[in-house]
Amino acid sequence: MTTFEIEPGRLFIGGQWREAADGARTEVVDPSRGAVVTTVAEAGAADVDAAVRAAREAFDGGTWSGLSGRERGRILHRVADLIRENADELARLESLDVGKPISLCHAVDITNAANDYEHFAALAHSLDGSVRDTPMNALAYTRREPIGVVAAITPFNFPLILAGSKLGPALAAGNTVVHKPADETPLSALYMARLLQKAGVPDGVVNVVTGAGPVAGEALLRHRGVDKVAFTGSTAIGRHVASVAGEALKPVTMELGGNAAHIVFEDADLEKAVGAIIKAFVFNTGQFCMGGPRLLVSRPVYATLLGILADAVPGVPVGDPRQPETVVGPMAGEKHLKKVEEYIDLARKEGGRIVCGGERLDLYGGYYYKPTVVADLSNDSRVVQEEIFGPVLTVQPFDTEDEAVELANSTPYGLASGIQTQNLARAHRIAGRLQAGIVWINDWAMLDPAVPFGGVKDSGYGREYGPEALDAYTKVKSVVVSLD
Repeated sequence: MTTFEIEPGRLFIGGQWREAADGARTEVVDPSRGAVVTTVAEAGAADVDAAVRAAREAFDGGTWSGLSGRERGRILHRVADLIRENADELARLESLDVGKPISLCHAVDITNAANDYEHFAALAHSLDGSVRDTPMNALAYTRREPIGVVAAITPFNFPLILAGSKLGPALAAGNTVVHKPADETPLSALYMARLLQKAGVPDGVVNVVTGAGPVAGEALLRHRGVDKVAFTGSTAIGRHVASVAGEALKPVTMELGGNAAHIVFEDADLEKAVGAIIKAFVFNTGQFCMGGPRLLVSRPVYATLLGILADAVPGVPVGDPRQPETVVGPMAGEKHLKKVEEYIDLARKEGGRIVCGGERLDLYGGYYYKPTVVADLSNDSRVVQEEIFGPVLTVQPFDTEDEAVELANSTPYGLASGIQTQNLARAHRIAGRLQAGIVWINDWAMLDPAVPFGGVKDSGYGREYGPEALDAYTKVKSVVVSLD
């Protein structure tokens, strides 16, 4: 198995690379073999303060917000070009850091990250206001202005994409940013800082602080110099983020956990559906908040579909993420692997039947788990109701449309959902009843920066992607000019 060594990382503050104020460093582990590949600087409160101050100085100085939207757009287009030009290195870093297959990194992560910046580059000059008709003898109009300093806090599972989904609209709108990537997966964030600088983003506009969430993340969240928080992560941490932001009356958007239902009706094309079903729960080793870990199947085809899955799922290639044939790599870390093991133990205790999988794989010293299908669990089972965040699929039967909708909406989450049917009227009817921010029909994980996504219920609020994302990074100012 190929091994890699990566140059130690430093903090990126005010356009300069620097060590943490106290010299602290933390290890970065390759989850495919459980080995340390490098270290990065571990930011403390003083480093976060320096980053926020650099962002504030850049914002107040107008080096970015003072540019026209068209000028900002040109630079963001250049960022997209540089991502594509450096695709091999970014894919290598993302695969090494997260453990995802290199082919997936190229096809999904690099492609979508470049598309993120390109999409928001095109929208950068569309932030216009409007003239309002009033009975006053006055000219009344609105302006959409950047909010200021944005704290972007991103998770471990899609570091490059989820950074782009925040930095893209934040920068397009004229804001400055302090980015705190997940402590486990900081490598692509540091590399992107170089590309952003090379593209012409002025010093201080984007700052990257690596380090622990309870230290660096908490300091960033609580810093009075931050004007807006954009967070993606677990629902538990999201509640804390919302509480702290609320105390300071800071706007916050958050994309949180998910536990999506994938509904298969009796008229579905099962041969086509099974590919979407497997993709929905093994994509990124199940570490996908918009994954489909709950399969709801119409009773007439329930046994048939279980049989198809029992045959198909064990054949999904699991292994070295640097090999092009690999579809499922390791979990992103040991704690994530242990969490999956605990849920499968719980599934057995709750009366679940392991259709296939149900055990870890001893490969290369890494954190691998077999894709697992579990049947015969009740809907109130913790394994059904809670977010596992691993390659685990629970399968439940239903008898009617109403029951399918009731089961789909029965968890606290509402991020994504899916429908497999050849009945177009049914597809639209059910899509309208599902409590989710995005509904896929006859496929899964169809995502594009033009299409907004986000959650309802415990899956958060606010939308990323689409022109809707820009609303979260701008504020509206009204100007009224007397004509007397």
